[in-house]
Amino acid sequence: MTVKLSLASLKDAAATAAVPAYDRETLSAGIVHFGVGNFHRAHQAVYLDDLFNLGGDHDWAIVGAGVLPSDAAMRDKLKAQDYLTTVVEQDNNKTAARVTGPMIDIIAPDQKKALIERLADPAIRIVSMTITEGGYFIDASGQFNPAHPAIAEDGRNPENPKTVFGLILAGLKLRKSRGIRPFTIMSCDNIPGNGEVTENAVVGLAKLSDPDFAHWIHGNVAFPNSMVDRITPATGTREIDILRNDFGIEDNWPVFCEEFKQWVMEDKFPAGRPALEEVGVQFVPDVAPYEHMKIRILNGGHAAIAYPAALLDVHFVHEAMEHPLIRAFLAKLEKEEIIPIIPPVPDTSLEEYFALIERRFLNPEIGDTIPRPAPDGSHPQPKIILPSTAPRPANGPDIVGLSLVSALWCRYFAGTSDSGKTIVFNDASADRLHAAALKAKDDPDAFLAFDEIFGAVSKSELFRKRFAHALQTLWKEGTAKTLELYLADELVK
Repeated sequence: MTVKLSLASLKDAAATAAVPAYDRETLSAGIVHFGVGNFHRAHQAVYLDDLFNLGGDHDWAIVGAGVLPSDAAMRDKLKAQDYLTTVVEQDNNKTAARVTGPMIDIIAPDQKKALIERLADPAIRIVSMTITEGGYFIDASGQFNPAHPAIAEDGRNPENPKTVFGLILAGLKLRKSRGIRPFTIMSCDNIPGNGEVTENAVVGLAKLSDPDFAHWIHGNVAFPNSMVDRITPATGTREIDILRNDFGIEDNWPVFCEEFKQWVMEDKFPAGRPALEEVGVQFVPDVAPYEHMKIRILNGGHAAIAYPAALLDVHFVHEAMEHPLIRAFLAKLEKEEIIPIIPPVPDTSLEEYFALIERRFLNPEIGDTIPRPAPDGSHPQPKIILPSTAPRPANGPDIVGLSLVSALWCRYFAGTSDSGKTIVFNDASADRLHAAALKAKDDPDAFLAFDEIFGAVSKSELFRKRFAHALQTLWKEGTAKTLELYLADELVK
């Protein structure tokens, strides 16, 4: 017999899963969050659930907000179970389920007026977001792009916003007109300096229609930087079936994730914040060292193994790490080219951090698939791989491995694995990248022509040389042999 998740069935769900120790009736909204996908529900929502279980800060519950059509489907699935989520935490040798309840409502994309009113509610003191790297309208140099069609449209019609930032501006403007203190805007996405990036987007959009308002935002609204971390795969029938069969719970959209989680933030919340330090969140003066470590070692590592794994028909991340060539490639790349140029992190050994990353990637329980870190490369490449490629110190390490990562990405976008299997893309620039990748087989520079991706890196003679040789070797010798040559220090022309 299974239990269909809802508030009414929590007592039954408690037989196999931890359930909230607090009464949901005691919660009131203090946060509006854009992007109620898996990562948010496995990370920010879990920290708040932990905090609420301690008995306090019940005025910081979450109201989810949707912008995309797909958000409506998420709202319907979660509303049917009273906005509860089953989170299954899976370590290498244990699995446990918990039901979390900090989300009390979701406002769908077709409820724009209601969402703006909610944003103007004085009780809302934080607006947070998990909208992926592509949602910030930034170019390869990390600058906000005001010419993007969606941004330009919101700039022309601020009274009818369609983007996250347009909606945030509408809420801020309404608060200002009513004499209500502005909320803090908090990014929970893997972007270096995500607070500054968010401020640039909000202020940059405001400048298009109201420069004075943009100036007011710059002087009155806080945008704390943060670093977030938890490996959280997509939900499919596999996860839904495991939850039903192993825990007896029917959840319309459960979340499976690793046991590890981390959140490091600047303490810039003039309108107040929940006491998240009580549940493990680190508040620090400067997030940059932590985010450099995480984005370059973990996210960069994810990308580094994803493309050779896809070309070798490997489906799961843990299987990629069990492949001797891929695991050795990652270790050599990290230890010789990435870790040496990462600035020191307070009270942290970068070598020990990488050992932790290896253990996390080897976790077979969460079923993290290669297509999750592999797609949408045109957004993360400039943020997680190319920053390590560019800042070469004098007499510093070479970029053979990092150039190989970019070449593997190019080879991936040719559209077939080494065995001839079709690769399915999930990238807004897929058509252009695919065409360029095919052309690059004979002319490697064709792939580096995307200035919005490669920027100044493509102007480096060393990078172009290393990239071209790696790509030509991949086409001539195949992925496995190319990795062997790199590991033997023979992938240098």
